Formats: sequence, structure tokens, C-alpha cells
Amino acid sequence: MSDKSKMFVYPKDVSAFGFDWGRLALTVAPEVNGATRFSGGVVDLPSGKGHTRHNHPGAEEIIFVISGNGEQMVEDEKGNPVVEKVGPGCTIYVPESRFHSTLNTGDGPMQLFVVYSPAGPELVLRELPDFRLLPPGGKD
Repeated sequence: MSDKSKMFVYPKDVSAFGFDWGRLALTVAPEVNGATRFSGGVVDLPSGKGHTRHNHPGAEEIIFVISGNGEQMVEDEKGNPVVEKVGPGCTIYVPESRFHSTLNTGDGPMQLFVVYSPAGPELVLRELPDFRLLPPGGKD
């Protein structure tokens, strides 16, 4: 159940999606604070880890690199992979339903802020075989 008074949310205050490649803490979402048009949160990727090629059918995504360095792949309109080195301050736009992947190539952790519009497609991540729900403040 959402709490519409939650306008200021830290990743440690919400449950997170844990995976073998890292974690996603949704800090803005219908189920967190009643957001209706988008959802978003913080992704933490350990060194050498990343999420594999996937898409979010019917949704656009924004990825903002907070810290760390990596390689971001976003397929072009013909399905060809376009790969760029990314670092702090870089904003990546993933068009609707476009396949993409992120890999932390740095020596330390990589942190991203992601936004999905409309909200919802990120919830299919719960169906991945390595998914585990981490309690607020919980570690892997």
C-alpha cells in the first residue's frame, strides 16, 4: 500500500529488488508513494557486474549515472547495439521498448538513478530467477 505523504524517500527506507548483478530500490512508484505517471529508483552495481540485455515493453527509461564507470548498450531503431562508455553525470535515454544493458567496468561500485514511464514494466523484474525481495535497510 502506498503512502502519499512519502515525498522524501531514501533507498534504505524501501524494500529493494536484489539480483546476482546488483539491486534496485524503487523510491518513486505507485506502491511507494502513489506516483501515477512514472516510477524510479536507485540501482547499485558492484564492480564487474551488470544487467543483461532486456527491454521494458511499452515504457521509456532514463538512466542517470550518479557514480562509477561502465558500458551502456542501447539498441538503435534497427536493433543494432550501440555501446558507449559512461560515467558520472551521463544521462542515457532508452526509447520505448528498446533493448539495453549496463555493465560496471570500474574498480568500485556504480550507482544509477533510473526512471520508467509509465510506471509498472519494472515490476516484471520480480519474475527473474535470481530475484529476491530485500527488506528496507536490508543487504544482499
